[in-house]
Amino acid sequence: MEKVEKIVWNSSFSVGVATLDLQHKRIIEMINRLISSEDLSVSSETVSDLLTKLREYADAHFRAEEEVLAEHGYPDLATQKAEHLEYRRKYVTFCRDTMAKNDAVPEALLAFLKQWWTEHVLVSDMEYRAFLEERGVR
Repeated sequence: MEKVEKIVWNSSFSVGVATLDLQHKRIIEMINRLISSEDLSVSSETVSDLLTKLREYADAHFRAEEEVLAEHGYPDLATQKAEHLEYRRKYVTFCRDTMAKNDAVPEALLAFLKQWWTEHVLVSDMEYRAFLEERGVR
């Protein structure tokens, strides 16, 4: 399997809201733990546990983010929700493929997680940063 580089958190990932930044950092830490896992296979209990925790944490994060955006009247909330839903659908597919013991899953999953979260935070989430800053949300 080709080595996937860890995601390095830096200030460019900050959306300016402390709780959301902490949640994003935690998600990146989980992804990095998967990346550095010694036994990255579809039958690995460590991978299975991390995937379950990541799903639960991502769901909680999406709810928190959507609540903050809704509370402040963010005009593009529907796009955020649609992206979160698409992520969940893709994640479910990976979980099903893992249960089916598809050996291609670990590599594809890592590539997906790294690409999706990096792009989502650096592009989609950055679109609400100025909106929330103008409203004093920290």
